[in-house]
Amino acid sequence: MSGPALLALALALPALGALGVALLGRWPNWREALTLLVGALTLLAVAGLAPQVLAGARPGFELAAPLPGLRLAFEVEPLGLLFGLVASGLWILTSFYAIGYMRGHGESHQTRFYACFALAIAAALGVAFAANLLTLFLFYEALTFSTFPLVAHRGSREALAGARTYLGILLSTSIGFLLFAIIWTWQVAGTLDFRPGGILAGRMAAAPAALLLALYAFGVGKAALMPFHRWLPAAMVAPAPVSALLHAVAVVKAGVFTILKVAVYVFGVDFLAAPDSSAPDSSAPGSGAPLSQWLLFVAAATLLLASLVALTRDNLKARLAYSTIGQLSYIVLGAALATGAGVIGAGMHIAMHAAGKITLFFCAGAIDLAAHKQRVSELNGIGRRMPFTMAAFAIASLSIIGLPPLGGAWSKWFLAVGAVDAGQFFCLFALMLSSLLSVGYLAPVIVRAFFAPAQAEGAAPEGGMREAPLLCLAPLCLTALGSILLFVFAPRIAALLAPLVGG
Repeated sequence: MSGPALLALALALPALGALGVALLGRWPNWREALTLLVGALTLLAVAGLAPQVLAGARPGFELAAPLPGLRLAFEVEPLGLLFGLVASGLWILTSFYAIGYMRGHGESHQTRFYACFALAIAAALGVAFAANLLTLFLFYEALTFSTFPLVAHRGSREALAGARTYLGILLSTSIGFLLFAIIWTWQVAGTLDFRPGGILAGRMAAAPAALLLALYAFGVGKAALMPFHRWLPAAMVAPAPVSALLHAVAVVKAGVFTILKVAVYVFGVDFLAAPDSSAPDSSAPGSGAPLSQWLLFVAAATLLLASLVALTRDNLKARLAYSTIGQLSYIVLGAALATGAGVIGAGMHIAMHAAGKITLFFCAGAIDLAAHKQRVSELNGIGRRMPFTMAAFAIASLSIIGLPPLGGAWSKWFLAVGAVDAGQFFCLFALMLSSLLSVGYLAPVIVRAFFAPAQAEGAAPEGGMREAPLLCLAPLCLTALGSILLFVFAPRIAALLAPLVGG
């Protein structure tokens, strides 16, 4: 099958799957079988694009041209392929997990859940394979609307309030900032197409370009930069599979992917790294702050402040939510460093964080399902009751912290090298300190689970372990294994992303 045909198939399958799920709502087994089948076919279609992209091809097609020079078009490049593989691959495991979780909890409106989940994956793939800013914006908004019913799924007052916060912040930032940034880019560059090296270099002075970068950074609310981060902890009222979708599979990854893609293909790495000629001492060789200097400060502040807040949260999902806010800023920081190693590290962290964080949320849901516990302070001794779940939690935690032999070690290494290459040693300090803080909010969970005396109500039942259902347990074990495998295959991911920086 040709590249454009595979691309069209990858984009169409989840949307068709959502329709099929809605039609099969009266037959749960068939509905869920279709979800898994479509997920597998979507992954095969996305993976089928990899050999062509690795060979240097950029398969794509134009769907429509609503206005002269404005196209609804798709193209697969290395960064989009990586995001597409993450989204489609984790969709299958999340679907298995959701089947066990939703049935175990006896959740209502399961057909709506699976249909909206499929639509969210379709939107995420549209973001991944967008050939220009117009296409990306349309699918970015589609992702917001398709996930709103998932956040509000339980219909409680708390769920509806969280969903309103989710929708309000994401829509206000995208319409108020991101759309304006896209219109400004069109006015300056005369195109919205993504191009290697960027489309703004030589067309904007540093001061207005820094303002435009701010509109993009804060307009992409899904990246959860402070102060536009409140939607993410507010959305934690959703079921665990939705939390996994928000934090690992689609939503936040679409946000940081967008910022990284804008940095590479709209501004260009060289333009972002260029010194501001208006800086007081810019006449001296090598002096002058780079265009993205302010974004480095914002990203560093966000990753440190979010980590500090995570230390104070006793609710496990809330602790993981603030962890996500901090970890996303690693990717933004890598883009703002505007060095080869920084950009590659940021791209790698999309995959590394996805595998680790989805495992952590799977584990949180499994603990809630099997032991009915949601607070860190309640987890004493639970590792002896749920050894597989808590072993997976430990592996994923070590990856998030950045220790080998786990995937997170590689992405953090590249980011640290990028900070040194850029001469941004305060970023290196922030990276090291945030890793120590992540030890502070993740290690206590592991220590309580395996080494603290079991609480009376949490003691192991007669007869041994009591894990979550197999459909929940197997996916979290596989994603934990994925964190190990990503350490092994990290050089291949780096080679895939090398063309982003001319490698």
